[in-house]
Amino acid sequence: MYYDLSLLIVRLVIGLLMAGHGAQKLFGWFEGPGLAGITGWLGSTGMRPAAFWAFMAGLSEFGGGLLFALGLLSPLGNLGIIAAMIMAIVKGHWGKGPWANKGGWELALTYLVIALALAFIGPGAYSLDAVLGIALPEPISALGGLVLVIIGVAVALLGQAPQKATSQA
Repeated sequence: MYYDLSLLIVRLVIGLLMAGHGAQKLFGWFEGPGLAGITGWLGSTGMRPAAFWAFMAGLSEFGGGLLFALGLLSPLGNLGIIAAMIMAIVKGHWGKGPWANKGGWELALTYLVIALALAFIGPGAYSLDAVLGIALPEPISALGGLVLVIIGVAVALLGQAPQKATSQA
């Protein structure tokens, strides 16, 4: 009982916070930049096409967060969070060190690790998967999904516009 209750608490807190991050990107809710703002930022980092990757970032966070919170179609929500957090670490936080107070990657890594751990544990008894009797095939869905996440991240990073060289006089 406490095991499943613990999973529910973690899923709700992490999933709803992640969905909120996605809502900031997709809809501009919670003082977020909206799609135009995130598209501009991703374009400035070299991501091409920036509008597509902005939508994918918002969808991965919002949709992944909701699926994770509800425990629905597990581990698809987990994989959305993992993909979004890998990109957040690489594109937004890596050069700033680990600590969030300096803009670092500690929070993104925390979300990533929680989503990864629950991808292998499962959503628990207090989930829509359990209520509806849904079970994606394991370990194929988790391992296959992780492979797809890695491929997607590689495509995103390899498809970047080349960085312009800066000259020093």
